[in-house]
Amino acid sequence: MKLNDQHRERIAACLFLAPNLAGFFLFTLFPVIGSFVLAFTDWNIFTPPKFIGLAHFKTMFLTPDFWKYFWNTLVLMSGIPVSIACSLALALLMKDKLPGIALFRTLYFLPTVSSGVALFILWRWIYNPDFGLMNQFLGALWEAGAWFVGLFGFDPGPFPAPLWLSSERWAKPALILMGIWLSAGGPNMVLYLAGLQQIPKELIEAAGIDGAGHWTTFRHITWPMLAPTTFFIAVMSIIGGLQGGFEQVYIMTAGGPGGATTTLSFYVYDKGFEWFEMGYASAVAWFLFFMVFIATLFQWKFGRGAETYMG
Repeated sequence: MKLNDQHRERIAACLFLAPNLAGFFLFTLFPVIGSFVLAFTDWNIFTPPKFIGLAHFKTMFLTPDFWKYFWNTLVLMSGIPVSIACSLALALLMKDKLPGIALFRTLYFLPTVSSGVALFILWRWIYNPDFGLMNQFLGALWEAGAWFVGLFGFDPGPFPAPLWLSSERWAKPALILMGIWLSAGGPNMVLYLAGLQQIPKELIEAAGIDGAGHWTTFRHITWPMLAPTTFFIAVMSIIGGLQGGFEQVYIMTAGGPGGATTTLSFYVYDKGFEWFEMGYASAVAWFLFFMVFIATLFQWKFGRGAETYMG
């Protein structure tokens, strides 16, 4: 049987799609289905799975540590609004076509394409209580302030250097600050730069002719026109915040001190691959998926107007 051109194209398309489809079924679809089944079983990889129904979910909701780690996840996400605002501010500073601006943008964005592990190790050094740059900088500010108040007879004493990653009080703020730095100059800034370039220059020029200042132009033109970009960034940031946190926590604090930085994603890893409670870990993972799904639906429902806003 002689194949015509249309059949040849279909066969070629199937051959090109086959590796990707095989990878999808083998490494995505099959594990997803498997984890859903395991969520209703008791399996520790050493014994055959035993069906126990909703027991894992009941245990999960009655476990205080689960709610503690869920709260940790939400607290670490509190830096998302600040990171979005910083990304927008940086994009506004870099939108003008100045001499060397392309090189500056590249150099500024370069750290975000580096290995995440390398960046986390770097920040662990920055937070070192003995020789870290953070305490050295804060110590210098403290000494300058101590000298000033000393002129009025006050003695604030030595600088109380925070133990950052070793203190339950400072561990979460340290991770939040690092997360803001990672997000502010990363893909979010690039998305805002692209959004700013889509704003018609005629609108900006017309506003200037009418006497509108920078703040008025931003408030009534730039910010509303960036609504679709902001909506997308907010959705992706919240999804990433609920799902993420594992790499930072694993490398910088290992969930400590005292579980102060353990997130749900790290909790899934700890239960599944440290304690081999695969069924319970799968149940927590599916709860996390459900929370991401609900958050996404909520944002799409109440942020739908931002997608189509055109001024």
